Amino acid sequence: MEMKVLGCALLFPFQIFLCLLRAIVRFFARQKRRDLGTDVVLITGGGRGIGRHLAKEFAKQGARKVILWGRTEKCLKETCEEISMTGTECHYFVCDVGNREEVYQQAKVLREKVGDVTILVNNAAVVHGKSLMDSDDDALLKTQHINTLGQFWTTKAFLPRMLELCNGHVVCINSILSLSSIPGAIDYCTSKASSYAFMESLTLGLLDCPGVGCSTVLPFHTDTEMFQGMRVRFPKLFPPLNPEMVAERTVDAVRTNTAFVVLPWTMHFLVILKSLLPQSALEEIHKFSGSYSCMNTFKGRT
Repeated sequence: MEMKVLGCALLFPFQIFLCLLRAIVRFFARQKRRDLGTDVVLITGGGRGIGRHLAKEFAKQGARKVILWGRTEKCLKETCEEISMTGTECHYFVCDVGNREEVYQQAKVLREKVGDVTILVNNAAVVHGKSLMDSDDDALLKTQHINTLGQFWTTKAFLPRMLELCNGHVVCINSILSLSSIPGAIDYCTSKASSYAFMESLTLGLLDCPGVGCSTVLPFHTDTEMFQGMRVRFPKLFPPLNPEMVAERTVDAVRTNTAFVVLPWTMHFLVILKSLLPQSALEEIHKFSGSYSCMNTFKGRT
């Protein structure tokens, strides 16, 4: 037994080196991509913002069916009609992912009317955009229910069937704020950090489940109405991301089975700096970059 443990310990550095080598090769080489021709894609928060662009991109890349969930029927209907005009079958259902019973009920209706979901995209999110002491308790709960707990309910509703079929993918549209929080969005940052931990745990838990994978996308501030009014100090140096690009990178992550995607890639340096620098230095970075006060002008939707 001791010899076996010793052998594993000696092999471990080589295994890590091979993982790094494979990652480098994968970065430069063209990867085999998943054919979406048989996939049924469900996008929560699919009526507008990034969700709308995700629906269009999945349709563009050949998804068999696209299903939209959201709270605003007008937006869902408009997006559904736009997708249907491209020739892709599209359906929508009014569903608040923060309501557990509603999620389970609508999941049952969806399976009966449309079929099994093979790609679940947890995109629905809200932001209250205030400090803790200025935040209404109900608004704080709403953010946690939709941004975090909603993923529990949707994943529990659809993952079992994916595991039975040995075919499925769970996607989370997260945020770089899950790794580096800012003032003025305490509800959002907290919910996204919880969401990130959820996906990290889920991704590891599915390692031995053939055919089922996960992708977590962590974009920087994206140019949608959700964060309208948010201002950084150097917008030319740190411009908001284009939602079309975020959608394209997300769909590509699904097709290449990429577990984590940080957008833009320069945000990796932020994560490294946070691990190395003292808190006082990080505070100066927040003040210099403008992230310390960027939510002062926030007027986005919730």
